[in-house]
Amino acid sequence: MTTSSSDEILHRLKHYYSYTERQRDPFTVLISTILSQRTKDENTAKASQALFSKFDTPEKLAHADVAEVESLIKPSGFYHVKAERIKAVAYQILHRYGGRVPSTAEDLLSLPGVGRKTANCVLVYSFGIPAIPVDTHVHRTANRLALVSTTTPEETEYELMKIFSKKDWIPINHVLVSLGKEFCRPQTPFCHQCLLTDVCPTGQKETQQNL
Repeated sequence: MTTSSSDEILHRLKHYYSYTERQRDPFTVLISTILSQRTKDENTAKASQALFSKFDTPEKLAHADVAEVESLIKPSGFYHVKAERIKAVAYQILHRYGGRVPSTAEDLLSLPGVGRKTANCVLVYSFGIPAIPVDTHVHRTANRLALVSTTTPEETEYELMKIFSKKDWIPINHVLVSLGKEFCRPQTPFCHQCLLTDVCPTGQKETQQNL
């Protein structure tokens, strides 16, 4: 993939999905992203809404009864593990960082159960710090578009960091996730409708097969 091709892809996606930067509460982003692991977006939303209706600060969550937390986040799945994890994260934020979510990758990655995707989501969506969160949507679409040829999300992150200028990192997660949900779906991609068919090897192959 040439630089001009990758830049064209990002330009089209930013225009199509009208990406605009806006910073969201770091604690909400952090905990919601942990809850999103291995579950659907709608289930994450249900669990997050229920949880934050009662425990919307690190202090409240750190001191919450774990059984009540489990009940609130049950829609997210794996709620026993996630309840313990988010309580531990809240406790660390409260006692190590004075109740404020840290704004560096190093500090975020030191929190229990926080991996690169979660840390990068907080950096991008809460602090406006350039990073590339890579989930299954980003990993899948980046490979189908031939932006990368990788086998793991972490490899995808590092390759995308090489391809795009740092100033362009922030919108990448948003636009590729949006593409993955609307057109570039896991099992049945809508290549014939996609805005990137003409610059996507996978889209061109699918189109030829359907002629």
